[in-house]
Amino acid sequence: MRLSVLALLVLVAAPPAHAAPPVDVALVLVGDVSRSIDDGELQLQKQGYAAALTSPEVVAAISGGEHGAVAVAYVEFAGAGEVRTVLDWTVLRDAGTAGDFATHLAAAPRSFVGRTAIGDAIAFARTVLDNGGWAGARPVIDVCGDGTNNSGQTVTAARDTVVALGVTINGLAIINEKATGYMAAHTHPPGGLANYYRDNVIGGPGAFVLEIHDFADFGDALRRKLLQEIAGRTVPSRFAGR
Repeated sequence: MRLSVLALLVLVAAPPAHAAPPVDVALVLVGDVSRSIDDGELQLQKQGYAAALTSPEVVAAISGGEHGAVAVAYVEFAGAGEVRTVLDWTVLRDAGTAGDFATHLAAAPRSFVGRTAIGDAIAFARTVLDNGGWAGARPVIDVCGDGTNNSGQTVTAARDTVVALGVTINGLAIINEKATGYMAAHTHPPGGLANYYRDNVIGGPGAFVLEIHDFADFGDALRRKLLQEIAGRTVPSRFAGR
């Protein structure tokens, strides 16, 4: 009997075999693949993700933290219920691990073509964070998109729920100049998309929005965004004169 109780105590006290390694930031990259973004623009986004994640500055920021590691997952979303994890949690430590993640991201097929459910995407990203088990890491959700929430749950309610848990939600507003007709109202709300993101999408400690006017600029904007999210560095844009 004593041996059974002792064995039970050992099992309870022992750390789980699958305990996540310590990382500085747990970052969920959330990409918009709604119908307002065509395949060519999505490809530019993916190239931008790859370029930003493997840039020497970002790799140095990753390895320069207290734990020298960042956990990253990549999620795509379109309309209500159209949200999925494309790349599950991966620990980035150096150029090699960042390059592997970027390669898999670039090769992944498009998940959806639908409306734009930002609220659903934020709620889903919160679940991804919960399931990661990154105790002690700074939790960040990074939402990139070219339009307003027009499907699924209310975006502000989803944001407020997640921010109340101590998560920071940042945004990258892509100004899509190609959109016409009803789509233009979706991509160009009153006051501009960046202001829409500020009022409805982002929140939490140090939350911010970056804005770009060309999908080809996505990589540079994301590089600056990652540096601010990972290392707290504000980097001027090489497109600042626009």
